[in-house]
Amino acid sequence: MINDIFNILLPQVILGGFIIILLILGMVFSPRLYKFSRFVSIVGISAAIILLSTVQAEPQYFGFRHSIMSDSYTLLFHFIILVCGFLTALLSKNLIKTIKRHAYTFHAILLTAILGALNVVSANDFLTLFISLELLGFSTYFLIASARGYNSKEASFKYLITSAISSGVFLFGVSYLYGITGSLNFSAIYEYIAENDTSLIYTISAIMILLGLISKLAIFPFANWIIDVYKGCETSVLAFLSTIPKLALFGIICRLMVFPLSSSFELTFVIAIVSLITALWANTYAIRENNVKVILACSSSSNASYALLTASLVSVYNLSTVIFYLICYVIMNIGVFAYLNMYGDKNSFDINAFKGFYHKNHGLTGAYVLLIIGLAGIPITSGFIAKIYLFTAIANSGLIFVPFLLGLLLLMVVALYYYLKIILPLFEICDKNTEIQNLTPKFSQKFVLVVSTVITIIIGIYPEVLIELCKFIAYNI
Repeated sequence: MINDIFNILLPQVILGGFIIILLILGMVFSPRLYKFSRFVSIVGISAAIILLSTVQAEPQYFGFRHSIMSDSYTLLFHFIILVCGFLTALLSKNLIKTIKRHAYTFHAILLTAILGALNVVSANDFLTLFISLELLGFSTYFLIASARGYNSKEASFKYLITSAISSGVFLFGVSYLYGITGSLNFSAIYEYIAENDTSLIYTISAIMILLGLISKLAIFPFANWIIDVYKGCETSVLAFLSTIPKLALFGIICRLMVFPLSSSFELTFVIAIVSLITALWANTYAIRENNVKVILACSSSSNASYALLTASLVSVYNLSTVIFYLICYVIMNIGVFAYLNMYGDKNSFDINAFKGFYHKNHGLTGAYVLLIIGLAGIPITSGFIAKIYLFTAIANSGLIFVPFLLGLLLLMVVALYYYLKIILPLFEICDKNTEIQNLTPKFSQKFVLVVSTVITIIIGIYPEVLIELCKFIAYNI
């Protein structure tokens, strides 16, 4: 057990230690020292990032009776999750100012969610996966509800109900798979399926397991929750919600589709159809919306569907495409929410409320615009490279998937309209009577925005290094 801890669990152990420290400090310290909670959280995440160097990645390492595993694939996802957690903690300054006496609890829950996400990616059996998903899920409920007011509580409750239903569907599928194979371990299930013919029950279980997981990604028909959650969430929590759970879920979904669920050919077509329907729903819904948060919610759902469609067409090239796409997406997304975090959560998020912002906040708004056009997939950004890479992956998957590719291309063109709806008001020239807010960002907010923008442009101009890394990771899964 000691060997297992030192070989693959040190980052999780240090996070667990800092969770306990934060809870103790919350009971001992005065609420007036609430600012210290963010510092402790950042130190904990930084320590976990440093301790990733102790994790055994090559060759693969299996610990705790093969219930968790570590390899280069897991290590990459852990690194990205921890970096996103670090940036989210930086953006939490505004929120903890409003919940002073609960600031330590908030950061303890944030670290718990990150811990759950790390364990989701490391899971090598369905029991460990389910417990990790629930740890991530329950932490997310409280993070969503952390802001004051009715909207955040309503959003949290809706997310809870949807997640409970999806967990039930997931467990139903796992129970069927266990009945067929007699095991919950991914490796054992894969070996059994490789040696035996698959059945209709196996296909049904595979579909139910994946549907249970992808519903947490706001994939149709379990997608409506994302609209209310984004409306009611504080922007720093949205930075978390739009990045870390998605990384964790895609990390495990890709592993499942490569190993225990790889023999269900029907699963590929079900996921591809559901992904295309989700993209259609999200992009058409966003067209008639004027709330920036709602538009970004639809953007989140549609981008998840693009990556999911590519992941369903299982191959090394497609898997590397998904990894590259996710990295580009989370970097752009967290930068967008850093800008909205500067704007403040008490203001209106109607697109008209941002009129003329560029003329008073040149640099910050310019960076924000670059990130939005990155999400739209316009050249010189990483988003453009990611979408080209994605189109190539789907096109190489066979003629039967060309209609899906054409459908995505059409929907991405439609998506340009609502991304422009966000951008154009920023450059409008307002009359003298219109008061334009002058953004006064804190260093942490400006840091997250600038770093996200710079990385987005660097990858957009010179993506080869990251593409080669993603190919290496996909090949060694």
